[in-house]
Amino acid sequence: MDLLKALVLGILQGATEFLPISSSGHLVLVPWWLNWSEPPLIFDVFVHLGTLVAVLVYFWRDWLALLRAGAHALRSRTVQDPDTRLLLLILLGTVPAAVVGALLEDVFESAFSEPSLVAAFLLVTALVLVLSERARAARRGLEDLTTRDALVVGTAQALAILPGISRSGSTIAAGIMRGLPRPVAARFSFLLATPIILGAGAKQGFDVITGAAHVGQALIGPLVVGFLAAVVVGYVCIWGLLRLLQQRRLYGFAAYCAAFGVLSLLVALFN
Repeated sequence: MDLLKALVLGILQGATEFLPISSSGHLVLVPWWLNWSEPPLIFDVFVHLGTLVAVLVYFWRDWLALLRAGAHALRSRTVQDPDTRLLLLILLGTVPAAVVGALLEDVFESAFSEPSLVAAFLLVTALVLVLSERARAARRGLEDLTTRDALVVGTAQALAILPGISRSGSTIAAGIMRGLPRPVAARFSFLLATPIILGAGAKQGFDVITGAAHVGQALIGPLVVGFLAAVVVGYVCIWGLLRLLQQRRLYGFAAYCAAFGVLSLLVALFN
C-alpha cells in the first residue's frame, strides 16, 4: 500500500464520515472507480481511530461535561442535570445501531461487494436529505431532546449501516424531521457518532488481533499518513459543517449524492 493511496483513503474517511455523503459508500465506490485493491483491515482500524480522535478533540468539552455528569449520577443515583440526561439519550440512541450491527453484520457486509447497490443507496441518501428540508424546524436545543427523538435518530443511524446510506446525513435528517434546527441536529449527530465510531474501531481492532495480523515496516508509513489525514480532515469537516448548516440547507449535499450515485450506477450497469 503506497502513501498516495493511504492519503486519499484517509481524506475520504475523514471527510465523508462527517459530511452527509456516506463514508462507507465512498470507501466502496472510489477504490472501485480507481481499480484499487481493498486496503488491509489494520488500515481501516487506523483511519477509524483518526475520525474518533477528530470528533473527541472537537467535542472534548462536551464529552468531559457528559462523563462528569454521568459519574456524578452513578454516585448520587439521580438524573437531574441536562448533561446526564443528554448522555443517557446518546446511549439510548446508540442501541438500535448496535443491535442491528450485531444481528445483521453478514447481511450488511455482503452489500459492500456490490457497487451498483451502493450507488443506489446514495440516491436514497439524496432523497432523505431533500425530504428533511421540507420539514419545519422548531426552536429547540439539545436540552429539549426527548426519548422519542433519541430513538428516531438512533434508528436512522442503524439504517446507515448499509453502504451508501450516510450516517451523518440520515441522523441529521431525522433530527430535522423531529423539529430540531439543522445545527442542533448536526451536533447531536456528531455526539451520537462517537460511541459508534469507537465500537466499530474496537471491533476491527479485535479482528486484527485475533487474526494475528503482522504490521510490516512498509505499512507503518501508510498507517500514519491515513491516520493523520483522517484526523485533520475530519476535524475541519465537523467545524465546517456546523457553521455551514447555520446558514445553508442540505440540498447541495443531496445533489452531490444524486450525481455521484447516478454516474456510478450507470457505469456499473454498462460494465
